[in-house]
Amino acid sequence: MTYVVTTPAFSGPIELLLQLISSHDVDVLDVPLAPIVDAFVAVVREAPETVAIEDLSEFLLIAAILLELKSQRLLPGRESSDMDEEFIGWEERDVLLARLLELRTYAALADSFVSLFERASRSFPRLAGISSDFVVTPPDLLAGVTPGHLAEAYLKGIEEKPVPVVRLHHVTVDAVTVAETVVTLAQRLPSLGKLSFRELTLGLETRIEIIVHFLALLELCKLGHVDLGQGSTFGDLEIEWVSLDRSLEIGMVDVYEG
Repeated sequence: MTYVVTTPAFSGPIELLLQLISSHDVDVLDVPLAPIVDAFVAVVREAPETVAIEDLSEFLLIAAILLELKSQRLLPGRESSDMDEEFIGWEERDVLLARLLELRTYAALADSFVSLFERASRSFPRLAGISSDFVVTPPDLLAGVTPGHLAEAYLKGIEEKPVPVVRLHHVTVDAVTVAETVVTLAQRLPSLGKLSFRELTLGLETRIEIIVHFLALLELCKLGHVDLGQGSTFGDLEIEWVSLDRSLEIGMVDVYEG
């Protein structure tokens, strides 16, 4: 149903009136809104069965837009924005329809509560109490407790709690250090000649000893006393003592132990 309005400035469908106001062909101040709403309410009251919910929601949307337009023109405030940007585009109608569906959901929920209340009104609560010969005896929590037990519990509660101690007797600490290994290698390598790292560490049993020997060799190489080479990728590391000054073996002990 298309609702037709009649005003001094316009006569025709209300949708066309909104389009003309949005395109500035009709001034919203020349359109009285109260007679339009009163006439629509009168139509709804006379024949409510002829007005569909879609027509009612569309009229409410258009009337709200017209009311907001007129309020912006009449009330002081910020400059009115372009009506084409705000009111051309009927996605607001979808928002209104979504709100109507939400209201329907709340109405259905209210009907469910009414059904629950009616079902509860047909039930009767138990008014009689517990039978007189039914006796509930709570357990005696202090049964068997003597003053000695209470004193023992009190002393246990006030005694000083032992400080937690972390036991490390099961942890094996390797005493080998890089400094000691540097000194040892400085004494051994000059007499061993050229050899591989595998041969140097052949008698070692733990992984940490092998790692410390490797770090000690790097330290000696950095000082220029040892030459390290590797013939191929992932091949054996060749070690050769290249320093000619044997006196550094004695001085190196003081350097690394200091």
